[in-house]
Amino acid sequence: MERLIVDMDGVLADVYEQFISFDMLDHGRRKKPSEIVGIPEHEAFENGKSYVRTPGFFRNAPVIHGSQRVLEKLNKKYEIFIVSSAIEFRQSLLEKIEWLEEHFPFITWEQIVLCGSKIMIKGDIMIDDHFKNLDSFEGKTYLFTQPHNQKFNSKDHERVSSWGEIESRLLTT
Repeated sequence: MERLIVDMDGVLADVYEQFISFDMLDHGRRKKPSEIVGIPEHEAFENGKSYVRTPGFFRNAPVIHGSQRVLEKLNKKYEIFIVSSAIEFRQSLLEKIEWLEEHFPFITWEQIVLCGSKIMIKGDIMIDDHFKNLDSFEGKTYLFTQPHNQKFNSKDHERVSSWGEIESRLLTT
């Protein structure tokens, strides 16, 4: 059985909606997509570094459309691990576990890896929204489209923009 590594923030959890919502509370207006495309989160949102340290930021993130249904199907075909960088934002450790338990109850505690760097992660396939995680991965890589990576060439990684695309690539073969 192939091992599938799935990132959490920006792939399962819609942290961009969290950034936008927090920013709207701070500034009284919702940023347009064109204002954040191609810009790292910490630059696109003036107070972004404080947002990720705010209790509830990770716990209350919306679920990315289609991820629950497709991941449940993938969980029957692949050895899945949800791998998330969480050590930098320590309050996120419990929040991420609780979030996964609520939204992905079919994922067991043995399938959750909360870490610092992902460079030591091994598997056959990785889905992530950050080049820094995909570039060091030795297997097949899928770049999940998010505003911060939209302007960059993904020549080394296959780009996917939805869980429907992931389903068609990983469940039809």
